Amino acid sequence: MMVVDMLTSGPTSTAISQIIETISEFVFAANDVLLEKDSFKELGTYLERIMPVLKELRREKVSDSETFNRAIDIMNRETKEAKVLALECSKKSKVYLLMNCRSIVKKLENHTKELSKALGLLPLATSGISAGILQEIEKICDNMEKAGFKAAVAEEEILEKIESGIRENNVNRSYANNLMTLIAEAVGITNEKSTMKVELEEFKKEIENARVDKKKAEAMQMDQIIALLERADAASSPNERKLKYFAKRQSLGSRILEPLQSFYCPITHDVMVEPVETSSDQTFERSAIEKWFAEGNKLCPLTLIPLDTSVLRPNKTLKQSIEEWKDRNTMITIATLKEKIHQFGDDDEVINSLKTLQELCEQREQHREWLMLEDYILVLIQILGSRNRDIRNHALVILCILAKDNEEAKERIVTVDNAIESIVHSLGRRQEERKLAVALLLELSKYDLAREHIGKVQGCILLLVTMSNGDDNQAAEDATELLDNLSYSDQNVILMAKANYFKHLLQRLSTGADDVKMIMAKTLAEMELTDHNKESLFEGGVLAPLLHLFLHNDLQVKTVATKALRNLSSLKRNGLEMIRQRAVRPLLDLLFHHSIHTSSLWEDVAAIIMQLAASTISQDSETPVLLLDSDDDVFNLFPLVGVTQPGVQQNIIQTFYCSAIPELVKLCENENLNLRACAVKLFSCLVESCDESIILENVDQKCINTLLQILKSSSDEEEILSAMEIICHLPEIDQITQWILDAGILPVIYKSVQDGRDRDLQRSNLVEKAIGALHRFTVPTNLEWQKIAAETGFITVLVQLLESGTTLTKQRAAMCLAEFSKSSVKLSRPIPKQKGLLCCFSAPKEIGCNVHGGICTVKSSFCLLVAEAIGPLTKNLGESDHGVCEASLDALLTLIEGDRIESGGKVLAKANAIPLIIKFLSSTSLGLQEKSLQALERLFQLAEFKQMYGASAQMPLVDLTQRSNGRVRSTSARVLAHLNVLHDQSSYF
Repeated sequence: MMVVDMLTSGPTSTAISQIIETISEFVFAANDVLLEKDSFKELGTYLERIMPVLKELRREKVSDSETFNRAIDIMNRETKEAKVLALECSKKSKVYLLMNCRSIVKKLENHTKELSKALGLLPLATSGISAGILQEIEKICDNMEKAGFKAAVAEEEILEKIESGIRENNVNRSYANNLMTLIAEAVGITNEKSTMKVELEEFKKEIENARVDKKKAEAMQMDQIIALLERADAASSPNERKLKYFAKRQSLGSRILEPLQSFYCPITHDVMVEPVETSSDQTFERSAIEKWFAEGNKLCPLTLIPLDTSVLRPNKTLKQSIEEWKDRNTMITIATLKEKIHQFGDDDEVINSLKTLQELCEQREQHREWLMLEDYILVLIQILGSRNRDIRNHALVILCILAKDNEEAKERIVTVDNAIESIVHSLGRRQEERKLAVALLLELSKYDLAREHIGKVQGCILLLVTMSNGDDNQAAEDATELLDNLSYSDQNVILMAKANYFKHLLQRLSTGADDVKMIMAKTLAEMELTDHNKESLFEGGVLAPLLHLFLHNDLQVKTVATKALRNLSSLKRNGLEMIRQRAVRPLLDLLFHHSIHTSSLWEDVAAIIMQLAASTISQDSETPVLLLDSDDDVFNLFPLVGVTQPGVQQNIIQTFYCSAIPELVKLCENENLNLRACAVKLFSCLVESCDESIILENVDQKCINTLLQILKSSSDEEEILSAMEIICHLPEIDQITQWILDAGILPVIYKSVQDGRDRDLQRSNLVEKAIGALHRFTVPTNLEWQKIAAETGFITVLVQLLESGTTLTKQRAAMCLAEFSKSSVKLSRPIPKQKGLLCCFSAPKEIGCNVHGGICTVKSSFCLLVAEAIGPLTKNLGESDHGVCEASLDALLTLIEGDRIESGGKVLAKANAIPLIIKFLSSTSLGLQEKSLQALERLFQLAEFKQMYGASAQMPLVDLTQRSNGRVRSTSARVLAHLNVLHDQSSYF
């Protein structure tokens, strides 16, 4: 046998086929990875580009060699290992994968490099490869060699924080809580304690598995990470932490221990904080020995031998011993002081105890946690009833320290009987106590339950309004901010109004000093105002002083004033009043001012402009107020549509929806071609998300004809693309579709597709828009439009685009084919019956369609089978994009609608589509899951398909019944009932 025959049919050909199959499996598995999705997708893209090369090698008669076989072996090995990695990354704990993200991306990079080297060997090791394939190999190798895989920035930040926390032995709960929040965001889980606890438990299981697999180094490293993360609130319940704390505290005894002699620095004679060893193996406080060296001393202070001043080694063991000694004594101190305070003994003794506690709370977060575990919150609330104001003041300070940035502490304070009432009571006492009480209430108001309670305490709102008028700026600011936090409740706002708070606010905003104006503007910016409050403030003259703040050069002042206007302008009546009072010009000047583009001010100004534009819609006045009365303003806004800040971009686009669409429709007819092109491009940016009523009000048949002329005659490719996009996104209602059809659009779409295929990116985009525009003519509710589109030759083109189009083009082409196919059953022509004695001499009987039973053609019945669309649609079920898969599946499932389950099912089986449909049961796309379930529920009604595919579908179906809910769960159960795995009365239904 010749070598070429061996290659085309022998072991090498089998190996190539195996690689192709593994690549398909990798791409499918890569869709389900839980982390590093972009990196897996990048490798998948390279592998998909390699597949046609491998298929060509398998098909062409090329001579192999030892080098060729070695290259194939490498590719076989690397693709298999990549597939295994993808499968692991779709099943293991998300936190475990995050901790190993550097290793994962490194493996992906190594697979890419090795595959590139193996691919590069093929031209050297074979003969008979076509020039086109050689060129493609060179391109792929070049791209793969340049590929750089890196963990995401957020992932790197988390790993660096973990490494820093382990290195510095950071035991702070806030540090661990912050880490868990970052981890939850990075791995895509909710920031709820229960969810994060489950993920941590899964992470621990992975560590145990590593131990079983004898990966000792990995397990030790992961143990350190677990020790750090277990400090987080999510890792254990308050009760679990309390039990653990008391078990340790009770083992320490009750006697304070003196420090060991080794804890003292020989230079300072104080207990060391940062002990370091010198080259003489003596230990000193770092700052002390560094000062010793800085003064010119080069001998050891103890041994007097010469020292290498560059050598200072941290004594970690001693440092840990000192910290353990300090912690032990602190635990005992905290427990002992509680008894002294609780017994309400001598006031001076209680005050000294509270001072000590305050110092401890200010030192470390862990000390604050121990106070909470010792139930100090209850004790501190009780002593707020003391007659000694110094005791009350210290209690308020400590409670505020505990509550700061600690949701659990806030919750505990609020749930103590009469706690809020006791704190509010302090608002009516002397200035220092009032100041401390309002600071504590302000901290508590960041917790929802506390906010509800504070506003309900009788007299609280009145006391706060009085404080906000006071001379103590800090207390006034805290009281104002607290009132703002409480203003979410209509009842609280009513109480504030009764206390003349808004009148006071307006007065101080107009006549107060600049810092007072800032406080008042900040209140207006952040307060939850009712529509009635907003209207009252405008009637009271709030606009003028806020606009006056725009004259300040200070960016912060402008920012606060703008936020206040944003809050007030959301009421339509206020928006119209702002336009009438000429507030638009200073806002537009700010919006166009480049120096504010990096601040939140830009986004706030854009939001106000949008709200003002919205207020001009459907005005009752006979002389309507216009927001934009200048073409210059319209075109100054245009560049802002493409800004990178989503908030600004969205608000500018919304502004155009409300104000610019009528103007843009007119400008599309302008004789100035540059102006017309700008208008068309801007219109295309707005049309997809624009309110349908605005489009219907402004787009008529004349506008459609104008767009068609642009498509036919414009020399500006971007303008052509924009015009096609407008037509693509116009509402699919009969009148507009008929206007587009009458304008002669179908030949233009056809030409755009033919010209755009296999061209540059801009032309590919034109094909995407053109097929999107075609969709309206393929809907089965209008057979006449479908027939015109089919006669134009679109079905054949759509089938071709399934293989050669971009991802979006493939999706849209499949959607159009699905619509066509829905009409096939009623358009398929019945086979004429042969009659008479001479029927045996007549022409042969016509053969009917395997799906529809009648005579089918592409143009008369839009049959997918005759159009040879089944293969490309099935191939697209393996695409990584869920949209392409779902649209292709929709088209294929039209073959088994109605009574065509058996005939259509056989066509799907022959195309090997059913195994791919079964794979979608494990997809992350809910749409694909549901549609595959619906398909299998129909197919498994027939014994033939149950026998062929039931076994492979059984486990994914069982998995869905266990981990899903709602429709997916019940449908899975019904399909399993068809397979006789569940009975019809199962609880899964």
